[in-house]
This record gives sequence, C-alpha cells and structure tokens, in this order.
Amino acid sequence: MGSVWVVQKIRPLSQAALDVRGRRYRLPMREVRVLGPRGLVLRALVPETRPERMLGFLGRSSLDPDVALLLEGTRSVHTFAMRLPISAAMLDQDLVVRSVRRMPPNRLLLPRPGVRHVLECAEGADLRRGDRLRIVQAD
Repeated sequence: MGSVWVVQKIRPLSQAALDVRGRRYRLPMREVRVLGPRGLVLRALVPETRPERMLGFLGRSSLDPDVALLLEGTRSVHTFAMRLPISAAMLDQDLVVRSVRRMPPNRLLLPRPGVRHVLECAEGADLRRGDRLRIVQAD
C-alpha cells in the first residue's frame, strides 16, 4: 500500500497562529521607539487589534524599565487583574505629555479632556508633564 498525503490550505503569515500545548501564540505586536527628553528611549508595543489591546500587560509579573505600551486613540486605561503598578502618561494629539499617573493594580483611570493616546510604562519612568515625545520605527 502507498502513503496517504493530506493537503491543507496554508493561511497567509499575517493570519497564522500556532497552537503549542494548548496555548495560542500570535504574531508579535508592532514595535516602535518612543524618544523623549533627558535621553529617554522606550521600546513601545503598539496593539492594533482588539485582542492585543485587551491583553496589554496582563499576566506579566515584571516590566523592563525600557518597555512601554502605546495605546493610540485611547483616553482611559485600567489595571484590573494586573500584578504590578505602572505609570500611565496621557498624551495629546501632538504627543505632548498632559499628565502622568501612578496606577497600582485594580485601578481605573477616567478619560481626561484633550487626551488622545495613553503610554503605559514601568512605574517611575522619567516622564513629566509638558514632555514632547517622538515616535520612530524600531530597528
């Protein structure tokens, strides 16, 4: 008897997801560099889909000081079910920091007037009101 071959349709890479031991792994989020005053350089992940936005920093037990999450078009965030405190910088449309708030776990940051984006980063990041940030593509 001969071998039986099974032919499967291959999905494009942009839709691919691997199932490893019951966990679903997606392609990584888009990454950019956020440059600020005083030599600040953050590796910012930019979620583009609803599941990526919902996942955010959930499940992490620690954050590197140079890692951030840039939520474009967001005016409020929460830290429900998070294990660690973060700093949330509210940005206007020109990426100027309007305010920075320390957020312990299980807190809600309500929308603020003039805020167009939120940058979540490790607690104590060197961001201050009035800082102008710049985004460049990651290497």
